[in-house]
Amino acid sequence: MRWDGQKDGADRQQALPGLPGLVRSVRTPDFADVVFHEVRAKSVLNRVPGGRLPFGWTVNPYRGCTHGCTYCLAGDTPVLLADGRTKPIAELSVGEEVFGTREGRFVTTRVRAHWTTVKPAYRLTLEDGTQVVASGDHRFLADDGWKHLTPGRCADFEERPFLVKGARLVGTGRFAAPPAVNDEYRRGYLWGVVRGGLPSDPDVLARAQEYAGGAIPREGELVEWPTTPGEDWSKGFLAGVFDARGSATAGELVLSSSDSVVFEAAVLALMRLKVAHVVEVRGVRITGGLAEKLRFLHLTGPVVARGNVVQGMEVPRRTQLGVVSVEALGVTRTLYDITTGTGDFVANGLVSHNCFARNTHTYLDLDAGRDFDTQVVVKVNAVEVLTSQLKSRRWQREHVAMGTNTDPYQRAEGRYALMPGIIKALADSGTPFSVLTKGTVLSRDIPLLSEAAKGVSVGIGVSIALLDRELQAGLEPGTPSPQARLELVRKVREAGLPCGVFVAPVLPGLTDSVERLDELLAEIAAAGASGVTVLPLHLRPGAREWFARWLLRERPDLTDGYRKLYARGSYVDARYRRWLAARIQPLLRRHGLDVKRSLDAVGVPGDDEGVWPEGSLPSSVPNPRGVDQEQLTLL
Repeated sequence: MRWDGQKDGADRQQALPGLPGLVRSVRTPDFADVVFHEVRAKSVLNRVPGGRLPFGWTVNPYRGCTHGCTYCLAGDTPVLLADGRTKPIAELSVGEEVFGTREGRFVTTRVRAHWTTVKPAYRLTLEDGTQVVASGDHRFLADDGWKHLTPGRCADFEERPFLVKGARLVGTGRFAAPPAVNDEYRRGYLWGVVRGGLPSDPDVLARAQEYAGGAIPREGELVEWPTTPGEDWSKGFLAGVFDARGSATAGELVLSSSDSVVFEAAVLALMRLKVAHVVEVRGVRITGGLAEKLRFLHLTGPVVARGNVVQGMEVPRRTQLGVVSVEALGVTRTLYDITTGTGDFVANGLVSHNCFARNTHTYLDLDAGRDFDTQVVVKVNAVEVLTSQLKSRRWQREHVAMGTNTDPYQRAEGRYALMPGIIKALADSGTPFSVLTKGTVLSRDIPLLSEAAKGVSVGIGVSIALLDRELQAGLEPGTPSPQARLELVRKVREAGLPCGVFVAPVLPGLTDSVERLDELLAEIAAAGASGVTVLPLHLRPGAREWFARWLLRERPDLTDGYRKLYARGSYVDARYRRWLAARIQPLLRRHGLDVKRSLDAVGVPGDDEGVWPEGSLPSSVPNPRGVDQEQLTLL
């Protein structure tokens, strides 16, 4: 259903540029200060990347517009791809594989989102000549942790760490520019790949044929070596030899040839390009560590991907990566950033931070506080598109989760009423589904959910963090009261449907006392919840800044404690989690909530401690895995 601006007295707003499928943006007297951006979506059924959650698909008829990431790089910044090559960050696409890091080693990861913004630009220069243009908010990994490019406050608990002269960054250092593919390079490549022993690789043969302009010359036709080979010819020649007889195993790059003339020419070319190497019995081995191996690959540009040279290697910590200067360029520029599965990527040889904000939260370039509450994207054709997608022969009727990104039963659902059609489409197609919500509008659809549950497995989860109405109003403005949510749980259970409750988030020093937890769990048990999971506060980028502002304003006495508890990042200190688990377990027993997995239900995103409460997932879902709050923004 679409709102009629004439009847509702809604004000038309200027359409936001860059929002695909935008029909109109409107205000309405029923929702003060909220702008609804009505869009016609091309897809509603969306795959969840990563495989870490007990569902592979989501449906989100509404989108919060959180801009959880303020980091950005210049568009020509080279990013290290999973095949060992590089690509400018502006040209990356969602789904491409790049290198990130995990536990101090390089690992492959996928690009989950890609976006742009316009910000003041700064140039970072390092001792080895590496230069990167970025926003002042961008973060790089130094030997003592993540550092912003420039000083300042981001509404966090304290002054943010930033780069100073002499600080040592982590990585390989600047990437070599790719070779210029001119006539000299092409001739050199043909000499190297043919005289080196033409392989059967189709990509190598295709390049050789392209460079030859037709038939690939035979080895006997290439006998008169150039008298004064230049750098471009040498780069092409080495690329050709490497494609013909090169190897990359256990992090080593080796060129070999049984032809002594080719072998000697390769050594001379390496010397000409000043590539560190050593001559061995089995061939010529590139030395100098990962940085030099990447330099060789990027400088010469072979066809065959050699990402295995990087995979699993330890991230270098080089003294040459000391900061020389950070200069304000005095201009604003279009800057780019990506979201990856590891939360980082390699930008011109430097380990570079990104946030876990998804593209739907960033393409409007809005912030994570007020904008999330006042800018709502509505997919007005959600039912129509979903119905069509579920009819596809390729659809395997996998579990679809709703509420993992933005609450499907937020207040706007009372006007747009998209969920009834979505529930019917899923049930009619035989697709099991789950709903996670804070919204009591769900009670309207209980009869529909009950009917759907006759044919498919249905899970329902409700988030209830606390009972204190005054505190709740400050932290979750515009959401139903705790008492209204408890009544929702009661109604769902009385209808014979399952309903798990997330006690999330537990706020250190605010809602974690025995008295508060005991009172809340007693009410949840009385409402008949199927199961309970307790999760402490997780301060992801975006939410962290918003919560810090609230805490400094409302409870400055707690800020020192929060600095210590969240000193290592988004997750609360492990000792606090153990303390909370010890406190919560006897309370769960007291109220009869220790069914099945509830006693283990205290954890952090991505680990095996925080599990899904009984009833929150369809019964057909086997072995629910840990709760991952990076992708469950409702919690």
